[in-house]
Order: sequence, then C-alpha cells, then structure tokens
Amino acid sequence: MDDTTRAALERLFDLARGNTGQARRAANFLLAWWNADSLGGFDLADLFSVDGAVAADMALVFAHVASLSVAAYPDEYRAEIEAIIRLWRPEVWARAIATA
Repeated sequence: MDDTTRAALERLFDLARGNTGQARRAANFLLAWWNADSLGGFDLADLFSVDGAVAADMALVFAHVASLSVAAYPDEYRAEIEAIIRLWRPEVWARAIATA
C-alpha cells in the first residue's frame, strides 16, 4: 500500500472512531472489507452522505483493494478494526469473545 492510500485508510479509521453519520459510514466501509458476511456490507449510496474528502479516501482504499491479485486485509490495523467492531458492532464482538 502506498503512502497516499495508507494516509486515506488512517483518516477513515480516525473518522470511524467518532459518533456521527459519517463515522458510521466509514466504519461500515472498513468493516465490509474486513468481513462483510459477519460485519455487514457497505451501501454505495452512502457515498452521497459523506463529505467529498471522505468519499475520495474511500475511493483510494477501494482502488487499492481492487488492484490486489489475491484477497488481502490490513492485518497491521487489527487493533483499529477490533476497536471499530467493539464500537459499531458490539453484539458481534460479544459473540466473538463468548466463543473464544
């Protein structure tokens, strides 16, 4: 991942830790990449509900994912993903902890 895309990803993580509609949409976007089956998908129409800069960051990250020849996940951001799961998908987090 290049530095520009990494910066966009980190801005999305920062936003997703908030408590706004844009934060929820950023969280949905990131969690859909991590595991859409268990964490929910991302509605492309949500792009109309975020600022242009946020949509541009999502587009950069999406383009990065699309450029990969095999599925890859941002494992170096596992702690950030887990924090977003705890914040936005507490029921999923509770089930994961209960079965661990």
